[in-house]
Amino acid sequence: MDCEKLEETEDNYECEEFEETPLYAAVLTYLSYAILCIFGWLRDFLRQSYVERKKGALDPNAKLGFVPLYQSYESFYTRNMYTRVRDIFNRPIGSVASSEFDLVERVSDDYNWTYRYTGNKIRAINLGSYNYLGFAEKDGPCATAAINSIKSYGSALCSTRSELGTQSYHIELETLLAEYLGVESCIAFGMGFATNALNIPALVSKGDLVLSDELNHVSLILGIRLSGAKIQTFAHNDMKDLERKLHDAIVYGQPRHHRPWRKILIVVEGIYSME
Repeated sequence: MDCEKLEETEDNYECEEFEETPLYAAVLTYLSYAILCIFGWLRDFLRQSYVERKKGALDPNAKLGFVPLYQSYESFYTRNMYTRVRDIFNRPIGSVASSEFDLVERVSDDYNWTYRYTGNKIRAINLGSYNYLGFAEKDGPCATAAINSIKSYGSALCSTRSELGTQSYHIELETLLAEYLGVESCIAFGMGFATNALNIPALVSKGDLVLSDELNHVSLILGIRLSGAKIQTFAHNDMKDLERKLHDAIVYGQPRHHRPWRKILIVVEGIYSME
């Protein structure tokens, strides 16, 4: 495909730079899935032939005469794959999800179809939370600051910043950010998937270039793609790679006609959740 001819069109997604899945990872994933399918079909055949005596892969609700919720392959996947690892999903917790938390112990007597709780709790390290900086602690400086903020400003603004949602702390934060970055002004707003995906198209569009860290969140990538701007990725936190690509973008401009980019936007994250 001639990507240079597509540069001036809006449908140039196939020419954008994205991180490719390593070949070994793709091969191992498909191979593992194929092995699970083969063993699942084999065990289903042995059960139908009354050779396989274990009924662990059979839904106990089927004995009660209920209509099956799943059919065909969905039922096959649930019986032979999902229930084998179901115990690691949706684990209930009994405390605040800080750096550590109490995991409610549960056991299964029917091969992970149902669970019963033992009444015990297991202290575990939290590796699956967005609470990177400990803001969700039930006590400590963050909790105290949150309580004081609620007393001063309330629990919610109930409006966007463009209407009645701007408070004094917004202005203070933006002033501090501008001074720290050495720029004229800054804008701060709440982060979220829609925030990233819908605000980037307001900053760049067709004819602009976005230099994006290769580990940026998918919401940022979606926003860049929606903008119609050209995307180039650089190695994660590699300032030399970023400087080289920024230098080339300024010197050589856009492909084909080498006109300068209207705007160049560098997109990075403060804390990378995809790392």
